[in-house]
Amino acid sequence: MINDKQPSTKEEQIAYLIELNRLHADEFSRPDSRDSRSLHRAQHPTEIAMLKCMDGRVHGPDATETPLGILQPFRNLGGRFSMGWPHFQSVLTDWKNYAIRRGRHCLILVTYHFSAGDPHRGCAGFGYDTHAAMDFTAKLTRDISRVFGDRHDVVHPVQVGFETDEDALVLHGENGEVVELSKVGPLEDDQITRMLQRLYPTMRTAIVRDFLPLVRGNLRHITRVRSIQRPIINMEHGEWILALGRGFDWLHSPNTALIVGPWSHNLEVPVLTAAKIIRGNMEAGRTPATSAILLTSAIFRDPAGDEPLLAAEKTKFLSEMAMEVITREFPDLAKVLSPLAVTVDMNTRQMKMVN
Repeated sequence: MINDKQPSTKEEQIAYLIELNRLHADEFSRPDSRDSRSLHRAQHPTEIAMLKCMDGRVHGPDATETPLGILQPFRNLGGRFSMGWPHFQSVLTDWKNYAIRRGRHCLILVTYHFSAGDPHRGCAGFGYDTHAAMDFTAKLTRDISRVFGDRHDVVHPVQVGFETDEDALVLHGENGEVVELSKVGPLEDDQITRMLQRLYPTMRTAIVRDFLPLVRGNLRHITRVRSIQRPIINMEHGEWILALGRGFDWLHSPNTALIVGPWSHNLEVPVLTAAKIIRGNMEAGRTPATSAILLTSAIFRDPAGDEPLLAAEKTKFLSEMAMEVITREFPDLAKVLSPLAVTVDMNTRQMKMVN
């Protein structure tokens, strides 16, 4: 059981991370979870990726009531990505080719997030400017569409807003229509299908069929959030983990980690941006001033081959690189920053410490 009290020492912080990962890995590997995931994939084979911000409130499986492991997360500060970034381009292409080899279509949710109740509970990566986030993700959606083909035969990107007070999705249609799921009320499956066909007239029928459960799940989730009168989380920055790499879908606790994906051609910029926020949290007394964690992670899928060793080298490199730039720019933070390099087995979501 995770203690709600914020860990204050290095030992407590590392123990918290180990336990949080264990809980997620246990849930991911439970027989009923595996069965639910297998059944969902059999009925809805479309591969679904979710491009999103590092903000822990933006958790697709919870918001859509989707089994863990169905939504492929791509996280970065502010949800900023570019199709020109070589590594991002390569990984996204590999993901698309993986789907094609298995005869599956691809749905890419290009998300921004905001708060309906208070703009300052929105995205700090865009300076709490929701219109700027919308403009950015609209362009990114167009860029993905242009690169992978405007006919959407295989890959269909969709711009989606994520309202964090109620975890409600906002669907941006191809012809400019916007549907806020928080305002539509209960819908039957045939009504959801017609709505999706109206919003996305070029979307393949197979993708519409596999998009439907996400919308249906989000409508149920919104109803549940309202019924329990869930308190709105105060999202004044309080993160104490700088997470760099991939394999962090288990690390989605609000106000815990700033997650920087290894996507940009210049990782120094997002690493230093995150480091500055964490240092500010310490100076403001929102987090302990004597300890923070630099958590780097690399993933592997084949535990019997070279992948675990390559992942170990990658996570160590990311750790050394990040510590070098943080020591150069924020030497006071570097003195209390504990590097923790791990690898994550994507078959189980279990992490293994390398250092």
